[in-house]
Amino acid sequence: MARLNEHEGKALFKIAKMPIPQGDVAKTPEEARKIAEKLGKPVVIKVQIWTGGRGKAGGVKFADTPEEAEKQAAALLGATIKGYLVEKVLVEEKLAIDREYYAGIVVNAQADARCPVFMVSTEGGMDIESVPGDKIAMMNIDVIRGFKIYDALNLANKVKVPSGHITQVARLLVGLYETFKNFGCRLIEINPMVVTKDGKVLASDCRISIDDSSAIRHPELGIEVARESGTPPTELDKIAWWVEEKDLRGTCYFAEMNNQIKGECFGTIGYHGMGGGGAMLGVDGLNKQSLRVPDFADTSGNPPASKVYRAAKLVFSQPGIDGYMLGGFMAANQEQWHHAHGVVKALREELPKYPGFPVMLLLAGNKEKESLEILREGTKDLNARIRIYGGERVYDTVGLAAEMKEMVLEYKKEQKKKG
Repeated sequence: MARLNEHEGKALFKIAKMPIPQGDVAKTPEEARKIAEKLGKPVVIKVQIWTGGRGKAGGVKFADTPEEAEKQAAALLGATIKGYLVEKVLVEEKLAIDREYYAGIVVNAQADARCPVFMVSTEGGMDIESVPGDKIAMMNIDVIRGFKIYDALNLANKVKVPSGHITQVARLLVGLYETFKNFGCRLIEINPMVVTKDGKVLASDCRISIDDSSAIRHPELGIEVARESGTPPTELDKIAWWVEEKDLRGTCYFAEMNNQIKGECFGTIGYHGMGGGGAMLGVDGLNKQSLRVPDFADTSGNPPASKVYRAAKLVFSQPGIDGYMLGGFMAANQEQWHHAHGVVKALREELPKYPGFPVMLLLAGNKEKESLEILREGTKDLNARIRIYGGERVYDTVGLAAEMKEMVLEYKKEQKKKG
């Protein structure tokens, strides 16, 4: 999913005619001062990064004057908060809050639902996850029927929204659903939805995540990588998304990670997994052998050989790797010879650059026998440490990781001798 920054989400709220606080985005302290001068009232300055808990992390500041707003913006811009470099701040009017609510829509993927579910709560603000169930009103939405104003009124009534502003709350909820539907969201939240002391209802803060498949239909959103991440996308992340958005056959997922090993690290393994959970078990096995894994790659869902090849090339594009592992820790129902052909092509292009390079290939599932033969035939003349396994080792994450460590140590010793 692609997460939007708060100011980007609020721009979508404007399209739906949802009330939001007055304000604008600043990239410099001087711009922050000018925005505060234009508003002519106390302001709040919020860092624009892809994460929650900004307030607790020191990413939300208040200012009573334009000069103070400039000073606070200067302290935030260029800082690193929760692993993100702050390049923009949102400067908004400070609201006189009387009460807070929470409103959100998320896709309910359970078999008996498979639809968006609307949630409204009287407990707005931070730590919404800890709110007891009896303070939350929920509704599964029939996407054909849609979400009507009377549905919004019913939800608001269930959480005992006072009659004086129930209509404003309901209209805001309808706008929230329209935004969710029109932009292909997987998640959308207003937290908090506030009622001010003068009786206005506004979307004070928001979180919006766009579905991967919707991103290409909305170029106006400027999404570079349709995946939510703990860090800004790298150049390799962007290339991986370019591969994915142009070809929807199967999955080609790749993300660079800052995966540091505590204590001694014996080497860095470029990792190419399959099947999500099984792939993560392989990463865990390597880490337990004090081998660092700088990426997480996953090709599953029956991708063509071309996507597998590109994923493998991305893995090899990382600097400083000491080995490559194809971690098929699952008996896949996809046709595995596509993986075999794609990996062989990548290895034949990359391995001549690194004589003796360690390679571990584990592949199991449909067409396993034929796939293993493709791997053996395609790599038999390569000058590299290559070990190929099938279904008999699919659960042996510990043993394969230990073999990988052994090969890496041999390779590094050999490289050291060469000088």
